[in-house]
Amino acid sequence: MPEANCLICNDKFHTKKSHLQHGWGKFCSRKCHHISMQNRIKMKCEICAREIYRSMSKSKRSKSGKFFCSKSCQTKWRNKEFSGEKHSFWKGGQYTYRRLMKNSKIDVECLLCCKKDIRILAVHHLDENRKNNKLSNLAWLCHNCHFMVHHDNVYKANLSKKLADMVAMV
Repeated sequence: MPEANCLICNDKFHTKKSHLQHGWGKFCSRKCHHISMQNRIKMKCEICAREIYRSMSKSKRSKSGKFFCSKSCQTKWRNKEFSGEKHSFWKGGQYTYRRLMKNSKIDVECLLCCKKDIRILAVHHLDENRKNNKLSNLAWLCHNCHFMVHHDNVYKANLSKKLADMVAMV
């Protein structure tokens, strides 16, 4: 068995070779391990504010300067921090209109037939310009009504009338 020096008391001790390869064989006893745990800094998780302890070396290595109690808290932060224009695969946002509609307070139902099943609803651009993703230009339509609005003038007129009625009510 190979010998190693304890990081706390500097005593020599025997440890398994596999422990050294994994970076485990650092302390000669539980007492020394416990002493090493006391050299940690008390912090709060950036998302849930739970108290956590981090070693000095880990606290210096953080690129963002933020600390998390778990991977799920870190993922929540990253999803907020690196979304939209900050994401490396951002392509200008021309396909984000469905997410915009879901996150808005607009009722998720077809404007013409009033179906509420999100699986069959599509987002319609009122001016038919797919790059104009303002909420005032978007409307929920089921796939059937969406097709009919694009291919039948009667449906298009019904949609225009319905939108005019909605604007008059507000």
